[in-house]
Amino acid sequence: MVHAVRVHQTGGPEVLAYEAVEVPPPGRGEVQIRQTAIGLNFIDVYFRTGLYKAASLPFIPGNEGAGVVEAVGPDVNDFHPGDRVAYAMAIGAYAEVRNVPAAVLLHLPASIDDQTAAAMMLKGMTAQYLVRRTHHIKPGDVILVQAAAGGVGLILCQWAKHLGATVIGTVGSKDKAELALSHGCDEVILYRDEDFVHRVKEITAGKLCDVVYDGVGQATYPASLDCLKPLGLWVSFGNASGAIKNFDLLALSQRGSLFATRPTLATFVAKRHDLIATANDLFEAVLTGAVKIPVHQTYALKDVQKAHKDLESRKTTGSTLLLP
Repeated sequence: MVHAVRVHQTGGPEVLAYEAVEVPPPGRGEVQIRQTAIGLNFIDVYFRTGLYKAASLPFIPGNEGAGVVEAVGPDVNDFHPGDRVAYAMAIGAYAEVRNVPAAVLLHLPASIDDQTAAAMMLKGMTAQYLVRRTHHIKPGDVILVQAAAGGVGLILCQWAKHLGATVIGTVGSKDKAELALSHGCDEVILYRDEDFVHRVKEITAGKLCDVVYDGVGQATYPASLDCLKPLGLWVSFGNASGAIKNFDLLALSQRGSLFATRPTLATFVAKRHDLIATANDLFEAVLTGAVKIPVHQTYALKDVQKAHKDLESRKTTGSTLLLP
C-alpha cells in the first residue's frame, strides 16, 4: 500500500482525502513510477471543484509530476526501471506511486533535477505553446500577461522577453511586482490599486498590445479586450477567478476586429511528436538559462488541503510542489 490523495465528491479543499491505496502492476502501454515531486496547478482546482469533469468518482487529482521508473508494462520499449522521467496532462499525480501511459512520459535531461521538472512540465509547456504556437512572439511585440507572478506567468514573461517582446504584467502586490520585474516584465501594474486598462494605455502611449495572455478569466473579462490594438489577439488560457460565462462575440468587432482563442495544452501535445518537440524546446530554454523555473513553495503531499487553500487565496507565487 502507498499513499495518495483522492476526491470522493467534488467541492472545496476539504474534499482532498489523504489515504492508503493499492497500485496495480502497470498495464499494457503503462509505466509505473515512484514520484519524487508533484506539481500543483490551477487545473487541479478545476477538477476538484467539478468545473472540469473527472471520468469517475473517486479520482486522484494532479496532472504533473516527476520520478523514477519502477516497472514497465507490456509493449513499453522506450522506458526502463531506473529512468528519470516527468510528465504533464495525465491526471492522477497526487500519489507516491502511480501508473502513467508511456505515451505522455518524457525522459529528463541529466542536468534538470526532479523538483525543477515537476514544477515546469505543465506550466512550462503551456508557456511554450503560448509564445511559440498560439502567437509566435517576435521582436517588437507588446504583450500583457495577467497574473504575471503566477506559475505560468513567470515562465511566460521570461520566455516572451527572451524572444524580444515588451512585457507588461499585472500582479496583486508590491512583492509580486518585484518578482515579475525580475522575471522578464518591463512594466508591472498593481491591478488592485490601478485601472490596468488605463495603465496599459499610458505605458504604450495609446498604441495598446498585440496580445493579451489571460489565465485569470472572469475577473479580467472584458477589460482585457480593451488592452488590445485593432487585430490584436486575446488568449484566454485559464479560469483562476472563475470561468467566463458571458462572452460577447460582437465585442471583438466593436474593439477593432480582435481575435480570441481559448487554447489548452492537451490539444497542443496530443500527438507524441508534438509533445516531444514542445518538451525539448522547454528543456533547451531552461538549460540555456533563457527561462528559470522559480519553485517558491513546497508542501508535504499530506498537507494538500493547505496547498490548495493557499493557491486559491493568491498566497503563492511561481511554482508550487507537493512532496510525497
